[in-house]
Formats: sequence, structure tokens, C-alpha cells
Amino acid sequence: MKKEETTVLVLFHSKGGTTYKLATAIARGVEKQEGVKAVLKQVPPINAPENLESKAFASVPYATPEELAQYDGIAFGSPIHFGGTTADMRLFLEGTLNLWSEHWLEGEPATVFMAAGGGAARETAILSVWHTLAVHGMVLVPTGMRGTAEMDKSITQGNTVFGTTTLAAMPGSERPSESELYLAELQGEALAKVAKALAPLRHKAPTPTPPAKAPEESINPVEQRLQELGVQLPVLPEPVGNYVPFTRSGNLVFINQVALKEGKVLHPGVIGQDLTTEQAKEATRQTMLNVLAVLKSATNNDLSRVKQVVQLTGYLNTPIGYTRHAELMNVASDLAVAVFGEKGKHARAALGASSIPVNSPVEIQAVFEVE
Repeated sequence: MKKEETTVLVLFHSKGGTTYKLATAIARGVEKQEGVKAVLKQVPPINAPENLESKAFASVPYATPEELAQYDGIAFGSPIHFGGTTADMRLFLEGTLNLWSEHWLEGEPATVFMAAGGGAARETAILSVWHTLAVHGMVLVPTGMRGTAEMDKSITQGNTVFGTTTLAAMPGSERPSESELYLAELQGEALAKVAKALAPLRHKAPTPTPPAKAPEESINPVEQRLQELGVQLPVLPEPVGNYVPFTRSGNLVFINQVALKEGKVLHPGVIGQDLTTEQAKEATRQTMLNVLAVLKSATNNDLSRVKQVVQLTGYLNTPIGYTRHAELMNVASDLAVAVFGEKGKHARAALGASSIPVNSPVEIQAVFEVE
């Protein structure tokens, strides 16, 4: 009888692609072990990276916390943020509470790799992830001293005894370096060996089934996607004049919103003078979240009724000569596509304005086709 194939998940979060490169090296190492298959997936981003479609990892599928119990081993990879993992990976791990309560990850081998910038707090960051995995009862697979004798010692490398890191911000060589990629392969191979050895001893978890819900409590696909993205829609903004939040003509819904957050304008003023580009992007995202909140009301709290995002028009409070309108509106466009998928692709305009009501830096006019 042929033995069932051992599968190892290589799960990563990446913004620019550095952690993704390490993840692919981990996966190569996993598959050096005969009879072991690597599955490469990424955690859903809280905020999609700019120009996501141009990233090398854009087509890598997203994982869900529930599926972790289906694998014989897992490698977790993330950039380092303030001595720990990114908020995106942390949010994903927070979603494993049900697996913890049912003991599904106990005895499953795990390892951690990270992109470390200049190298500060890299061991601390890896150990911060270890703490979560230890609570699950997972078997932690460190790198130890593997590969150190073969490393290029003419440059600083991101090796630690806990897991591979890459010194992404270190000048003088491309990162990950060849040595860092080599260490990552060894780490993947070590994880695969442990996973293959322990797989026959572990109870194979069935696909977790969510608790049954009454039809009115069922989560529709768009709401599920919002949860995966970590997006919480704001309270429906109230009109401040003689108008309504939206109008509907046939199957088209028309919405206009500004950058209000909790009753106040987020980063008021002129972009490039009173607020930075990053603040303008935050205001644009908030404005689009307000649009979606109104849209949810227009669809009777059922965003799955949206058939198409038809048009987004952004009005941006900018000085004469400003040229980065499209870059700012990309934030709104990326959010639409992240939430609605193919239905989120739309026509768009981005215009400069000398002033916008309530001194908002952004106003978005949106048109949607709904059922």
C-alpha cells in the first residue's frame, strides 16, 4: 500500500517580496526530502501592498487559519516589526483560537523564518512567534548550526540558531544573500524530515467545520473576505445637509463620501502642504471605507448583491502642479478589488480640487451595479 504523501505548508507574509524569496527557498528545501510536498501560501494582507499585481507573490493563494491542521508541518515567515511579527501575521495567528481549543496543532512540527532589515531584534522576533506555536503544543524545529561552515563570511549574514533571517536593509549585496537562501533550504529540509517522521504518529485532522448557523446569521462571501482582510467597516456616516447617503436608479447605486472618521475629518487640509502623502493615503482609505459602509446599507446589509464596481472618481485637495493623484486613488482601487475580486475592477478618474467640503483632503464619488 502506497503511503500517503507528507505535506508541509510554507506560510508567509511579504510586502516587497523579500520574505517571499526566503519562503520559496524553504519550499525548495522541503521538497528535497523524498515523499514530502511543499504548499506555498500567504496570509491575507490587512492592507494590500501598492501595485500588488506587479509583486512576484501576487498569484500565491491566501491561507485560512482553519486549514493549518491539514498539514504535517508548517513554516511561518514574516518581516520583523518592532521585535515581533507583522500585524498581518499576528492577526492570522489570532484566528487559530478554535484550533487551539480543539488541540488540532498539538504535535505538528513548525519552524520560523523572517526578514530582519538591519538585523535588530531578529532572535527576539522569531521567539515571539515561537511563544504562540508553543501554546499550540507544536514541535519547534530550530536551525541550530546547520550550514554555518559553508556560509560566505565576507558579508554579514542573517543566520540565527532559531531560524533563518535575511538582513534585507544591509548594503553591499543583494538580499536574501546566497548564504541566507542556502540556510533557508536547509531549514526547510530539516522541517520536512521531522514532519515525515511524525506524520504517522499524528491524528490527521478532518477539515474543520464551522458551527451551523441559522440562515440569517450566515456570512456571505464578501463579509468573509472583509474578515480575512481584517477590514471593519465604520459606522454609517450621517448626512450633514439636505441629502441622503445614497440614491438608487434602476440597478445603479450612487454614493459620495469624504474622509470622516468617528465624526472628524481625518488629516484635514491640502495634500502636500498640510498633510503628507502617507496621511493622504490613510484619508483615501478611510473615505473608501465610508463608501463601503454606505453601500452595505444600500444593499440591505448584503454586499454579495454587488454585481460590479462601475466607477470611482476621486477629488483630491491638492495645490497647483500636483501630479500624484493616481497614486493616492490606487489605495481606493486596491481596496475595491481586494473586497470584491473581479467585480471590483472599475473605471476611474482622479482630479485635483482647490478645496473640498469640511476641509477633507479627499472625496470619492462611486457608482455600483447591484442586484
